[in-house]
Amino acid sequence: MKRIFTFITLYLCLTASAQNINDVLRYGLEELPGTARFQAMGGAFGALGGDMSAININPAGSAVFNNSLMTLSGTHFRRENDANYFGTLSNTNRNEIDLNQIGGAFVFNNTDQNSDWKKFSLAFNYDMTQSFENEVFITGNSNQGIDNYFLNFAQGVPFGSILIQEDEFIEDAYLDIGAVQGFRDQQAFLGYYGGILDPESPDDATTNYISNTGYSSVNQEFLKTTTGYNSKFTVNAASQFRDNLYLGASLNFHNVIYDQLTQFTENGYNADSPIQNTTFDNLLSTEGNGFSFSLGAIAKLNDFVRLGGSYQSPTWYRLTDDFSQRINSDLADDDINFIDFNIVNLFERYTVKTPARLNGSVALVFGKNGLLSLDYGYQDFSQAELRPANDNSFQTVNNQISNELGGVSTIRLGGEYRLGMVSLRGGYRYEQSPYVNGNTINDLNGFSAGVGFNFGGSRLDLALSQTSQDMNERLFDTGLNTPAMITRTNTFGTLSYTLNF
Repeated sequence: MKRIFTFITLYLCLTASAQNINDVLRYGLEELPGTARFQAMGGAFGALGGDMSAININPAGSAVFNNSLMTLSGTHFRRENDANYFGTLSNTNRNEIDLNQIGGAFVFNNTDQNSDWKKFSLAFNYDMTQSFENEVFITGNSNQGIDNYFLNFAQGVPFGSILIQEDEFIEDAYLDIGAVQGFRDQQAFLGYYGGILDPESPDDATTNYISNTGYSSVNQEFLKTTTGYNSKFTVNAASQFRDNLYLGASLNFHNVIYDQLTQFTENGYNADSPIQNTTFDNLLSTEGNGFSFSLGAIAKLNDFVRLGGSYQSPTWYRLTDDFSQRINSDLADDDINFIDFNIVNLFERYTVKTPARLNGSVALVFGKNGLLSLDYGYQDFSQAELRPANDNSFQTVNNQISNELGGVSTIRLGGEYRLGMVSLRGGYRYEQSPYVNGNTINDLNGFSAGVGFNFGGSRLDLALSQTSQDMNERLFDTGLNTPAMITRTNTFGTLSYTLNF
């Protein structure tokens, strides 16, 4: 049975890398799986509507439907990561198949011929906005050992404050120190009983520590596996005013499940080093839900030109984390294996607010022959925050967010050409780096293509899309300062079936 201790300080939650700047980006940046038609055209549907996933961009889009319908979509996700760490290259890939979208719209035509409101639509849609299924393997010969991680936390911590008390179990001491003294002291505790470091003297008041490892360079392997998803269930209502204006609004209910396992191995120390092998693993689990709303409009200027505009509110996520660790080395305490993934640190519930998004769109419709569409979106990630914002510990992260993150511009371009019952589609997507420096995470570029078959009462659509993005990823938040350079390529293949009724 798991032994769980609830942390009572928010400072601990903050520094445990459970709640930091990465949360804002993890939940604030969305992928574009959606329907196959939506994917194939790069998500450029802000001035078009007429697709179930289009209401994620502009809620007025459901009023464009001429009849009621239902759409079901399945996607094959492939994620490939090429890592370069101190000149050593490694590659991993992950494949997954999911039912990523299901929804329907009900269209009600107004029987009053004198009314300016021509029709009303009510839509319900589920979209997996983000799949967290991923695996990154990093290996290389580094001059920065894991001892630096523990030394950074231990320096300044009185030795006596991290010692096991008489008749106390090691796992109880680990949890008690974390709950009462904080994450810093807890990691110092792990470093000492894991054999990685010792105090300079056995005096309880000693605050200086030395490493038990000897090296000029060490071999490191780091595997990070993530699973879970961020989904969105949308309740949408829209209406057509006269012949050229569509208005809509949506309520969005988000659900988050996220698990992150990191496994670290280090060896290759000097021959006379007291430690020859070290392992250090961490498991983070997050669950919660969120809420947002959106408003939008589409205007037909004439038979050829349409304009769209929409506002997506901030999303407020209420999340709960739990965190587990395990460590071992040649000098580890005999009882260190009692600290494992069954010894769980449960954190206080907290809030992540992701920034609002504005979207402007223009589309050219060439009758029944095809169309071109362009969307521009903007989010200011410096406005994101962790709450409660008035807590000193969260203020530290919020200051980092406001200083390091900035505005993100997104451009989506899509086109469709119709040949009878067959439609050929293509798209392009660009997303600016959320970091002001543009290097921690680089800009994203993506291309897509697809084909659709219209059978009158139903439609079958296929799409293939791919995005690529470079990023620098550190193995740990402190101590190992040189990041791995990663090129991440995501490839989605989607099949959608739409039934009209």
